[in-house]
Amino acid sequence: MPIATGEEAKEPVPAGPVPRGMLARILDSDILHSFLRSKVTIASAIVTLVFFIGAAFAPWIAPHNPFDLASISILDARVPPIGMDYHDPRFLLGTDDQGRDVFSGILYGARISLAVGFLSVLFAGVVGVLLGLIAGYVGGKVDAIIMRIAEVQLTFPAILIALLVDGVARALFGNLDRERFAFWILVFSIALSFWVQFARTVRGSTLVERNKEYVQAARLIGIPPFLIMVRHVLPNVIGPVLVIATINLGLAIITEATLSFLGVGIPPTQPSLGTLVRIGNDFLFSGEWWIAMFPGCALAVLVLAVNLLGDWLRDALNPKLR
Repeated sequence: MPIATGEEAKEPVPAGPVPRGMLARILDSDILHSFLRSKVTIASAIVTLVFFIGAAFAPWIAPHNPFDLASISILDARVPPIGMDYHDPRFLLGTDDQGRDVFSGILYGARISLAVGFLSVLFAGVVGVLLGLIAGYVGGKVDAIIMRIAEVQLTFPAILIALLVDGVARALFGNLDRERFAFWILVFSIALSFWVQFARTVRGSTLVERNKEYVQAARLIGIPPFLIMVRHVLPNVIGPVLVIATINLGLAIITEATLSFLGVGIPPTQPSLGTLVRIGNDFLFSGEWWIAMFPGCALAVLVLAVNLLGDWLRDALNPKLR
């Protein structure tokens, strides 16, 4: 009988489970299945993606540049859209009172509106999450001061805060400098109105998380409080923050459009969707309805799509609804 050598005598070790990649985990997640089951959510995601792509690549997609004065002719003013009498095939959705293509204006206007909305929500989220973490983790007088400031903030509407910031900017910089920094003033004023929701939500979640075992263990081994908040507490409270950010994106776009419509937002030289609606409102009753109608419809569709995505994300991240 042959004697087995050392290598032959070793039994094969069964291979362990192969680590799954991030893509595989995403494809097998409950959130993806929830997304694929909802036709409304898929349609909203497609519409939102189309707007983002159109805004990002507006210089290459738009048939005309509404900011290029050399290519704009006043003779092309108030041309009706395709399908109406006296239309011009060069302008799909017609032109405004300055001869600018409405379709190109919507692409460039969506670019500004989305930029203002995204940056204001990002700024508000960073400030609100940081203050919420500090208030919930530290507690005591720090928590009381931050929450009293948040409660006072809630008594003022977002439009009123934005008008107040705009008035202060006009007093400090004057009209010319204010128009030069109008974009960032608008971002700051909208962010100043939205940080409270992030702070209150994160504070409530942090009050629950700070008494759990993993936080106590991190304290025992000497991890600084700031690192505990960022490395351990923040990942467990980020879910509601994503939902609030998605919903507030639509609110920020509406707020920007409202301020621009009132004349205290983006100047006419950098037209956003709200500015285009304000310009078209002057000609709405004279028969040139397309100047205001198409930018208004684009604004409504964009905000509706973003809000529907926020509603789906809120339900998908809620364990009670799974």
